[in-house]
Amino acid sequence: MRTRDANKEVIVKQKAIEMLVSQGVEGFGMNRLAKECGISVATLYIYYSDKEDLIRKIGVEMGKNFFEEMLVGFSSEMSFVDGLRKQWDNRSKFTINFPLQTDCIELLKHSTYGESIFSEITTDFKEEMTKFITKSIEKKELLPITFEVFWSIAYGSLYSLLELHREGKSMSGKPFEFSQKIRDEAFNLVIKALTP
Repeated sequence: MRTRDANKEVIVKQKAIEMLVSQGVEGFGMNRLAKECGISVATLYIYYSDKEDLIRKIGVEMGKNFFEEMLVGFSSEMSFVDGLRKQWDNRSKFTINFPLQTDCIELLKHSTYGESIFSEITTDFKEEMTKFITKSIEKKELLPITFEVFWSIAYGSLYSLLELHREGKSMSGKPFEFSQKIRDEAFNLVIKALTP
């Protein structure tokens, strides 16, 4: 039986993420991945039983990393403003520092793998965020609104600005970079929209 090589496994994961982002789930294949990694297809099967297993395991690992990062320095006991600011900090840092993983997570979330990957890894995060939102409403720091409206107002502008940052230009074509000043301007407007 062939043994696992940690270095090869890291290369496989990185190439798989790159290929998923560039080619999509349907265009992704084990033969192509093996060729890109400079290994045999048989070597891939040391680590993963098939394409579905590979995509699912990589998705779960990336998703766990993302949701763990979202909870760094965050507590459901925080005031609404401080907690949402921490979420903005964590989300923007992850998106800027790990653009490929961010793209891959988004791609997988909207694929046929999305439900099986994210139902397994979001439980703790959802519980913490539900407590945070519930407590914020109870303390009258947050308007009582539906979750979908909350999410779109709380994070929609942040993700739009981060997308412009990734593209390096604004809608008008001018150079754009996400900055503390831009973040604070958007964040303050979001707080005005969500608080009594």
